[in-house]
Amino acid sequence: MLKGKTALVTGSTSGIGLGIAIELAKQGANIVMNGFGDHEGPKKEVEALGVKVEYHGADMSKPAEIEAMMKFAAEKFGGVDILVNNAGIQYVAPIQDFPTERWDAIIAINLSSAFHTTRLAIPHMKQKNWGRIINIASVHGLVASKEKSAYVAAKHGIVGLTKVAALELATSGVTANAICPGWVLTPLVQKQIDDRAAKEGITVDQATKELLGEKEPSLQFTTPEQLGGLAVFFCSPAADNVRGQAWAHDGGWTAQ
Repeated sequence: MLKGKTALVTGSTSGIGLGIAIELAKQGANIVMNGFGDHEGPKKEVEALGVKVEYHGADMSKPAEIEAMMKFAAEKFGGVDILVNNAGIQYVAPIQDFPTERWDAIIAINLSSAFHTTRLAIPHMKQKNWGRIINIASVHGLVASKEKSAYVAAKHGIVGLTKVAALELATSGVTANAICPGWVLTPLVQKQIDDRAAKEGITVDQATKELLGEKEPSLQFTTPEQLGGLAVFFCSPAADNVRGQAWAHDGGWTAQ
C-alpha cells in the first residue's frame, strides 16, 4: 500500500517508534530512522522487510539538527511523505521539585521537535497533495497524572498542534492525527515499573499489576505492533478524511 512512499519516524531505534517503523515497512514504505543508542540492529531488522532504510542521529532537542535530518531525508528519498513524531523522554517529580532543565528538555524533545519536523515536512506534502502527519501523543495528552507536569503539558500541546495542522491542511490531501496510547511496555515504562518495585520493596510482577490496575481497565499493555497498525490505517484511503483526531489506544483508561 505504501510502496514508493517515505516515512520518517523519530525515536525509532526501540519501543513504539520501532514498532511503527516495522509496520510501515511491511506496507512497502522506505524508512528514515532516528534515535539514540544502538541503531544498527534495529536498522537491519527493518531492512529485512525489503525496503530502503536510512538512519540519522539528530538530537531532537536541537532545531539545527532536525533541519539537517529533514534535508538528509530529502536528499536520500526526495522528501518525507509520512512523518511520525514519536521521540520522547520522561521525568517524574512534583511541580515544586521539578528541575527546570528537565522541564526544558521534555518540552524540547516531546513537543517542539514535532513543530520543527512538521513545518519542514509540509511543503513537500502539499506539493504532492498527499501526506500523513502522525503524532504520538499519549493518554496524557487527554488526561493528567500527578508528578508528570512537563510530560502532560507537552502531550496536551502535541494534541493541540495536531488539531491546528489538521485545520490548516483540511482542504489538501495531507492529514494530521495523533495517537494517544495508554501503557505500552517500552524501555521508558519498564524503568518506571522497576523504580516502583525498588521503592515499594515489591516484585517487578506486582509493580506491573499495580501500574496497570491504577489506570487501565483492560489490565493489558498496548503493543508497539498495535500502534503500528493504527499508523498504517491513518495512511490508508479509509482515513483520507480522518483529520485532527486524538485517537486513544488505552485499554479503556479515558472511558472511566
